[in-house]
Amino acid sequence: MIYLLDANAYIEAKNHYYRMTVCPGFWEWMDLQFASGQVVSIRMVFDELSNYGDALSEWVKIRQPYFIEVDDEITQEVFMEIAQFVVEHPDYTEPHISKFLAVADPWLIAKAKTLGATVVTHEVIVPSGSKKVKIPNICREFGVDFCNTFDLLEAVTAQFVLHI
Repeated sequence: MIYLLDANAYIEAKNHYYRMTVCPGFWEWMDLQFASGQVVSIRMVFDELSNYGDALSEWVKIRQPYFIEVDDEITQEVFMEIAQFVVEHPDYTEPHISKFLAVADPWLIAKAKTLGATVVTHEVIVPSGSKKVKIPNICREFGVDFCNTFDLLEAVTAQFVLHI
């Protein structure tokens, strides 16, 4: 299984659960997952993360090869389907539509669909009638699996063990 990480999976890890100075094992694990090809992300997520000017930004910059392109024809077609769905959805409104389409989110879902991958995000499903466009709702609509970082860690049986 391939897992595609949303920007917020990296940001939440850095800011909360797996701070880079407190839990370097998580970031080392990420490197192993990148190298195995099991965990990747897309170039647009790289672009978002590399511009912050913080420790995560520096970490991401030296891992650019693990952020894949979305310029293949199949991904482009799926993106267009997602964009059309979002624009025509009766509940979604501006500025939520434009905000969703302007960032990596629809591209992440499109790439996951073409790869048969699971999207890793900390966004949660919003109820019917919501004006906001959220990754899990669009994933569900397009038959793309999604989970959060904790579900990913459990699915791949990751363990961070302290050896003293």
